[in-house]
Amino acid sequence: MDVSLDLGRTTANVVLTADGVQLADGALGWDELERVSRSDTACFEIAPDGGNGRLTAEPIKAFSQELGRAYTLYPTERAPTMLISGIPMHRIKGIDPIADTERKIGALRPIGGHVLDTATGLGYTAIALSRAGAQVTTIELDPLVLELANRNPWSDGLADARRIDQRIGDAAELVRELPAADFSAVLHDPPMFSLAGELYGADFYRELLRVLSPGGRLFHYVGNPASPSGARTTKGVVRRLNEAGFERVRPEARAFGVVAVRPAGRGRR
Repeated sequence: MDVSLDLGRTTANVVLTADGVQLADGALGWDELERVSRSDTACFEIAPDGGNGRLTAEPIKAFSQELGRAYTLYPTERAPTMLISGIPMHRIKGIDPIADTERKIGALRPIGGHVLDTATGLGYTAIALSRAGAQVTTIELDPLVLELANRNPWSDGLADARRIDQRIGDAAELVRELPAADFSAVLHDPPMFSLAGELYGADFYRELLRVLSPGGRLFHYVGNPASPSGARTTKGVVRRLNEAGFERVRPEARAFGVVAVRPAGRGRR
């Protein structure tokens, strides 16, 4: 019987027995399979169960005591997204996380040079940027998130150290350490405002302007501009980006964000 053991990326042949499904390193019992089949809100990782030749399936999740955040790998029809305290980090209604990522990348095209990704998450953005030809610097606040990415088959390309420089820390602080005019583009896809308000502030936007090369482009994910909260946030983001010194600031409705450009030949205000 052919099934997928890596969340839909490939298929493998498995043997069904009276005890369950026989895999290369053990048997996954029917009771475990029934428990997995009843859940449509979690992705599971198969692991040895006590070294007796049996396997267990455990949800891929973590909890940050420091930040008070619960992280869960959440299944979709394609690649999983990550929930942060129940909030999905990608669009999943009428679209999947990979298509959502492609729309964000599309708002920055053409892609090339050195690109800053301000929020690594599961790494889909950094991976897509690198495959489009960019050298990527990506920042993640919580190492636990990267542990989840390491357990997600769809995040495999994040480990490509030749193309992707991973940094851990608060983007609001780390961006101040980055060289001026070093990036051809910035993809800013922060958590929602209530989780990371500092990443929507004028001071942070001025730092993004500083690290962009003249003529460099910014894409800032905001959320559904047709929703009341998304419309309010978009309006505030557009105003603050203009105040920070960006030009050609406009909503990019298809990608649920805002695009802006650092003026050519002008420095930081």
